[in-house]
Amino acid sequence: MEDVLVPRGPMILGKPSKRPMALRPIVKYPELVLSTRSEAVSAIDAEIRRLVADMVETMHAAPGVGLAANQVGITRRVAVVDLSVGKDPSALVVLINPRVTSTQGHQVDEEGCLSLPGITEMVPRPLRAEVEATNLDGKTFQVRAEGLMARALLHEIDHLDGLLFLDRLSPLKRRLVRKKIQKLIRAGEWTGVGA
Repeated sequence: MEDVLVPRGPMILGKPSKRPMALRPIVKYPELVLSTRSEAVSAIDAEIRRLVADMVETMHAAPGVGLAANQVGITRRVAVVDLSVGKDPSALVVLINPRVTSTQGHQVDEEGCLSLPGITEMVPRPLRAEVEATNLDGKTFQVRAEGLMARALLHEIDHLDGLLFLDRLSPLKRRLVRKKIQKLIRAGEWTGVGA
């Protein structure tokens, strides 16, 4: 198992696909796929490599710092995180079958989501997180993260578990946000996939 603090080497996209990358539509709340637990990836094949490449392009174009496969309608345990939003290729982390191995501390900060455009809330999360995953070369690695990186990793793994940041809010705050979204849907201002 590789243990790293800064993602590099085989955790980056790895072998290029012969097919050009493509933007995929981002699924929006309240689409059911967002509340569905994703299935483990059993083999890293051309389909998974293509999915990862498309997800990276979609995330960067949005722009966002993370994207889980179910946000593009695919219920597989695949996520990508890039705090540089494409400016630093070494910052990209590809996570296949990720799992949180430990967390420490506490932070509360503003959080948004590409599946909830225009909605941000103060969300409590652990300050530090250790995550184990597989990279595109099929090797297990561990990421130790703090602050925003820990938040991004935990946010994406929540997606893979069928959770949104809304689920981390108090019941009252969650109801208020859902009511706001329903109002936007009724007004025709919540357009695209999931509307």
